[in-house]
Amino acid sequence: MATDYSSEIAELRSTYEQIRLVTDPEGLRRRIAELTELSGAPDLWDDQEKAQAVTSKLSHAQSELNRIEAMGARIEDLEAMVEMAEEESIVDGESGAALYAEADADLAKIHRDLDDLEIKTLLSGEYDAREAVITIRAGAGGVDAADFAEMLLRMYSRYAERNGYPTKILDTSYAEEAGIKSATLEVNAPYAYGTLSVEAGTHRLVRISPFDNQGRRQTSFAAVEVIPVTEHTDHIDIPEADIKVDVFRSSGPGGQSVNTTDSAVRMTHLPTGIVVSMQNEKSQIQNRAAALRVLQARLLVLRQEEEAAEKKALAGDVKASWGDQMRSYVTHPYQMVKDLRTGYESGNPDAVFDGEIDGFIDAGIRWRVGQHSEDDN
Repeated sequence: MATDYSSEIAELRSTYEQIRLVTDPEGLRRRIAELTELSGAPDLWDDQEKAQAVTSKLSHAQSELNRIEAMGARIEDLEAMVEMAEEESIVDGESGAALYAEADADLAKIHRDLDDLEIKTLLSGEYDAREAVITIRAGAGGVDAADFAEMLLRMYSRYAERNGYPTKILDTSYAEEAGIKSATLEVNAPYAYGTLSVEAGTHRLVRISPFDNQGRRQTSFAAVEVIPVTEHTDHIDIPEADIKVDVFRSSGPGGQSVNTTDSAVRMTHLPTGIVVSMQNEKSQIQNRAAALRVLQARLLVLRQEEEAAEKKALAGDVKASWGDQMRSYVTHPYQMVKDLRTGYESGNPDAVFDGEIDGFIDAGIRWRVGQHSEDDN
């Protein structure tokens, strides 16, 4: 069936205009001008953390504006190509057919890229633009759960690598036999929190256990927590009296010491019982600063959750949290990864564990927006 280019291009333009309304290119240009002025300040690099935040925001704003403007140009180019194909078909049918084939390929790619661009416009939460800290903890399932937690750590690391997002492992607690008890991974990219926060919750793996000499099927669980990286403007003040700090020697797999000094830090927030461990920085001072930053982020999320709970209580909303038991990974007796909230699924667990989770994340973002819309009604 021949492509109806007129209606297809009209649909692309309609979607594109909606995205422009949300992203506000003129507002982005003003933001870029402000950040450019800030980045040119002679004393900017006196505070390296602030300087990196400014340059990161500037880079992201420029990239976002370029993507929006480039998309408009691509739609214009597609329309021009279709007109050329129509004219060429009258003179040379074969040449016109080749242009139509090229137009079809461009049309499909623009649809995909517009979908990706539209997903970004749905990230409008208070902290969605932030970088992210992901913590993975082994749950029920013994050594299989520890191995599963390590598989998830690799999955998120590979996802970040595929998308060009810099990462840093902040802490790893190794299990006795195999895998990890827990790990904390920082993803340093704008909108990493808004994007990856839909991954928070309980993940379940069903497979033939490689650790069972009888080859039995095993179900294991791991918990994923995603929090935003805090900024100077967050105002999470933690009194020194509310913090207990323990120092210990960093260790690697199997308990092997990887540091000859007590540089690792365990920080406990006494009022809430929240515990943060850091051991991957080179010094105790660096580990303490990293632990404090993650503790502040967790308290920020806790405050946000408490505020949301109060609003739900006032609204009489008794629905359970969407984050529980959110995805199943099955490698036996069949191959399937399925998100239990969105219904999105893949028949290739190996690819998913290798970081191909974009489809799950996009479906999760759209699902979350739908849930929020229901809550508002």
